[in-house]
Amino acid sequence: MLNRNHVVTVAIVFLIAGNLSASLSDVAVKLLNGGVSPIQYVFIRQWLCVLFLLPFWLKAPVNKRKLGNVKVTLLRSHLMLAGSGCLMVALTYLPLTTANAIFYTAPLIMLPLSVWFFGEKTTADKVVTTLIGFTGVIVILRPSQFHWAAIFALGCAFTLALYNLLVKKLPQGEPVSITLFWTSLLSLPFAGVLSAFFWQPLSYFDFALIAASAFSTMGYHASAISAYKRVETSDIALAEYSGLIFVSLFGVIWFGEHPDGLTLTGIFLIVLPMLFGHHRNKLNAQLS
Repeated sequence: MLNRNHVVTVAIVFLIAGNLSASLSDVAVKLLNGGVSPIQYVFIRQWLCVLFLLPFWLKAPVNKRKLGNVKVTLLRSHLMLAGSGCLMVALTYLPLTTANAIFYTAPLIMLPLSVWFFGEKTTADKVVTTLIGFTGVIVILRPSQFHWAAIFALGCAFTLALYNLLVKKLPQGEPVSITLFWTSLLSLPFAGVLSAFFWQPLSYFDFALIAASAFSTMGYHASAISAYKRVETSDIALAEYSGLIFVSLFGVIWFGEHPDGLTLTGIFLIVLPMLFGHHRNKLNAQLS
């Protein structure tokens, strides 16, 4: 029998591996360098995800294959479309580290959204830590040097936050692979229609980059599921921010991007709320 510390360590390794995979997906998107339209990229990526998930859907028991909450899944599928398109634009025009730092504000955005849309109660310390995180975003964005692509990075963070919150409206017993399959499948019709207007020939290299992005993203989902099934979220949530380390290194190695002092300060302020939350949960666990 594995002890709890070992299980937590294994979960953290899974989550770090997943964030490495997600960071490689971002590198693949950045290497496209705007040569493919965002909607064409999203359509091909989602199509590849459906092909990847189809065997899992076919292997599932018949009673588990059906779509649970149609309206919510349909909404989440189109939030995924919007978020993926915004992500591509942001990564094309912003440094990897800057774009990802803004993406990682999604957990902060989830707090006000959960209050507005789901009527959840919050506490003063959560409000303060959220404000600290958004201060970090302002530091990174530097209003005096604002780049329009940052709007798309914020759009990605907003859609991701809402996408994650809507999980609460899905059936409890629905397997994750089935949820991902239907979410990807339902995104194809609208993405296919839009991409027809922007379609352009792809080189084998461009297609390979899109495929790498698709499978790396699926790798993140698989690793995250494996991690969060093993332990409580609060035990490993800080490992999510390992992605910022990876993209910073990749930015330096592949794109010659060196984060300056203000960017690093902003990242620290974004991560700080997670540090507070992590230690608060540990303290509550010890006192209970």
